[in-house]
Amino acid sequence: MADAAASVDVDAYLRRINFTDAVAVDHETLRGLQLAHLKAVPFENLDVYARLRVRTDTAWSVSKVIEHERGGWCFELNGAFAALLEALGFPVVRLAAAVLLDGPTTVVDHLALEVGLDEPYLVDVGFGESFVSPLALNRAGPQDDVGFGGGGSGTYEFLASPQGTTLTRHVDGVPAAQYRFKRVAHQMSDFDAASDHLQSDPELPWSQKPFATRLLGSGADRVTLLRDRLKLHVDGELTETPVAAEDWAATLAEWFAMEPPPGMEVGG
Repeated sequence: MADAAASVDVDAYLRRINFTDAVAVDHETLRGLQLAHLKAVPFENLDVYARLRVRTDTAWSVSKVIEHERGGWCFELNGAFAALLEALGFPVVRLAAAVLLDGPTTVVDHLALEVGLDEPYLVDVGFGESFVSPLALNRAGPQDDVGFGGGGSGTYEFLASPQGTTLTRHVDGVPAAQYRFKRVAHQMSDFDAASDHLQSDPELPWSQKPFATRLLGSGADRVTLLRDRLKLHVDGELTETPVAAEDWAATLAEWFAMEPPPGMEVGG
């Protein structure tokens, strides 16, 4: 998508994610960019929770990430990151996926990315607590997710079926399904219906509880702000601190350098 790549201010985007290394179209750069994005740009639903409409087009997503210094959900984060990667010369395929965390489904409700290098890799900066380094798509068997300095989120494995490729995460040695996709290229407009449904159905969690989460350090640590508490996972230890409604905005600013969107009420 050359038009999307052309619309990206690469220098501004790299500053936004605090990426200062030399850029090459190679695996090491891709790893660094993915980790930097996951650390700097939170996975969050604040606009959707505040009943503010969000879009899927690249101009919207890139502006939200760079100019407004916000995060977003998969259509925004992976949409913007895909445009950055293409502007840097990486071949990117936008994949439509069905999230399987709540059981089998064929409903497409997630955007993931396939990046072609010496071999194709799955990349995702919009799935919350998930893998922090690219995963080799054509590789059989388990793959350890390894961030810089040894951080990572566990072991993953791709399982093939007639329905598509399923990303699984090992839980006690057993693959647990994360999402399924077919390796078919999509345009961002293909995700309009899914985006509209996910933000308009009041029964879905996106509209019920605000959250923001991002990586810390090398990829093993994470901070998550929920409606009533702050969760810190550092050096294998999880601590939870209550956050009162009147302190929520200050906590968001401290850990995510963001302000709540207009009209958002934490207790709403």
